[in-house]
Amino acid sequence: MLDLLRFGSDGWGDEIARGAGMTLAVAILAYLIGILAGSGVAAAKLSGPAPVRWLAAAYTTIVRGVPALLVIWLLFFGGSGLIGWVAGLFGYSGPVELSSFAVGVTAVGIVSAAYAAEVIRGAVTAVPKGQLEAARALGMGRFLILRRILVPQALRYALPGLGNVWQMTLKDTTLVSVVSLAELMRQAYLGMQSTRQPFLFYVTAAILYMIMTTCSEALFRALSRRAERGVRRAVNN
Repeated sequence: MLDLLRFGSDGWGDEIARGAGMTLAVAILAYLIGILAGSGVAAAKLSGPAPVRWLAAAYTTIVRGVPALLVIWLLFFGGSGLIGWVAGLFGYSGPVELSSFAVGVTAVGIVSAAYAAEVIRGAVTAVPKGQLEAARALGMGRFLILRRILVPQALRYALPGLGNVWQMTLKDTTLVSVVSLAELMRQAYLGMQSTRQPFLFYVTAAILYMIMTTCSEALFRALSRRAERGVRRAVNN
């Protein structure tokens, strides 16, 4: 039965490997979108004018309150129409089509950004105010405070939560199979349909997901230890 997973024209190993690669590609790009957009949303919630804060709060509340699958469906069926409408405002009247890859990355990134925004906002508020006041008293400018104090301190608080966001983002990639993107779950499903061996293909997918999540967890633990080196030395001394 394991012969079904061999590489080559007679097995599904190539397809499963490509599916795992597609899963990682979607997850990494969606996570980067989530971090960048989430940082902007967190900044808006912390220091933006009132209307911007309300919009940012509405975004995180709505996106975290609805299933990620619904976000994917809405973007898949409505994204082309929305982009076409915006393009029409600039005189473009041709057809607009979104690829399954673009839909998957964007939809998962939108969900990831809502959770990342809350993690980043909480990390920033956890930075002791006294450190920022001391920096201002020493004459440090806003950018220098941001680079030397706020970001390094907030990153230390945010890393565990951002690790959880990454794990969630990686698992949410399974949902993009509904738009026929050939990621790992989609390839496992196709292999199962072709061979009538669901246990083999779904267990293989589970093992690959476990490898990816376990390696990711180890990476974030290492990053957290590195970020907390000075803190541990201060406590030990």
